[in-house]
Amino acid sequence: MKLRALAVVALLATAGCQAPEPEPVRISCGSGPVTGQGSSAQTNAVNAWIKAYQIACPEATVEYASTGSGAGVRAFLTGTGDFAGTDTPLSTADQAKADARCGTGPAVHLPLVAGPIALAYNVAGVDSLRLRPDTIARILSGRITVWNDPAVAADNQGVALPATAIRVVHRSDDSGTTANVLAYLAVAAPSVWTHGTGSAWPLRGGDGRRGSHRVVAAIAGTDGAIGYVESSYARVNDLPGVRVGTSDGRWADPTDHAAGLTIAAATVSGAGGDLRLAIDHTVTGGAYPIVSVTYEVVCRGSVSGVARSFLGYAASEAGQEAAANAGFAPLPPALREQVVASVAELG
Repeated sequence: MKLRALAVVALLATAGCQAPEPEPVRISCGSGPVTGQGSSAQTNAVNAWIKAYQIACPEATVEYASTGSGAGVRAFLTGTGDFAGTDTPLSTADQAKADARCGTGPAVHLPLVAGPIALAYNVAGVDSLRLRPDTIARILSGRITVWNDPAVAADNQGVALPATAIRVVHRSDDSGTTANVLAYLAVAAPSVWTHGTGSAWPLRGGDGRRGSHRVVAAIAGTDGAIGYVESSYARVNDLPGVRVGTSDGRWADPTDHAAGLTIAAATVSGAGGDLRLAIDHTVTGGAYPIVSVTYEVVCRGSVSGVARSFLGYAASEAGQEAAANAGFAPLPPALREQVVASVAELG
């Protein structure tokens, strides 16, 4: 391994401009290829890491395919790639398959990308929108079909709402983003959301699109549309996000800070360097309850040195700063330190 000074160029992906360059940090570079695939929600963060890492480590080649969490996990289970990006932890069955694929050690979850999932919308004349959990569940399930419905009006007193038809845009592929939204609905609106959880959208109708980039494009191009995407996609397309009602009577904005409060309150449910998180969607005090934590699933005990080096950079302060500049919430310090320690024990 070679030690190089990594000068991280903080690229503001959402604004297309360059931020001041932070102080260089020392990392251990590897040489050779690193490949991964999976979650489209984390693509902007991973691309920022790849750009900065390869500047410092020119003998390494890092490639990431944005295929969606479900496809990424399936590819990893068949032996493809050094890591898979997934917005939800592996199921018990997939964990057993991943452990078998890894052979020399278990597959572990490294939470490396975090942020709010925005309920992005495009309603002409409406620049600010507030929705309580039950109202969100009724909209996404198709029970509320127009924007001036009395339930929406009750959440937005004083706002002139049009009679525009609501167009729900959802993921058509297996998606960790879908899984996180459905998990939130099941907890926050249990009497209204009766359609279960999982990574596949459970209802017919609406506008199904494959991948976050296609979902956000459909919202941006359709008056009356609402859908769910990792918030960096909404920001780069200048789409507003719904302010979500919480159980303490507040309205939470889909900001990195508010999402960070929810992630900081999560508990680690794994062991032995496996850092899967249990998210509490009922956190109050200004926390935004609909969040995404993307894990890199990797084999402990058989990961290559260059893959460990790349993941170590992603978990570093510089790597998390690069993710923040790409529109994501940096990991809370205590969690980041746990990830750094876990990465160090991968080899």
